[in-house]
Amino acid sequence: MSDTAAQTPTQLLVQSNISGTMKVESRDGDNVGSVHAFMVHKGTGRVTHAVLSLGGFLGMGKSFYPLPFALLQFDAVRDLYVVTIDKRVLEGGPSWANNAPVFDQAYADRVASYYGSSREDLVVG
Repeated sequence: MSDTAAQTPTQLLVQSNISGTMKVESRDGDNVGSVHAFMVHKGTGRVTHAVLSLGGFLGMGKSFYPLPFALLQFDAVRDLYVVTIDKRVLEGGPSWANNAPVFDQAYADRVASYYGSSREDLVVG
């Protein structure tokens, strides 16, 4: 193993894309977007973040917004997630359009800081 390989940290999260559309609504019932993927901790299998898909038309122009999973509430009756964060706040948060960032501890901390949520320790299994 080379020195470079030994110093490269293992990516601790894996992105699990959703094949169908899982709607996300506000508390008031307004459409916010949909869940595009979940970020799953490789060691524990626990979902740490949901990646929301907002905007776009016919699959073009979508943007993706990571959100700490604890900020979503599942509504089993309507089979969707409810988020209490205003859509404008979501749209101002960390996001990407084409190339997803490396979802490491620094990026997870940035997401948590933006939403004022608890820090997710990705190293602890």
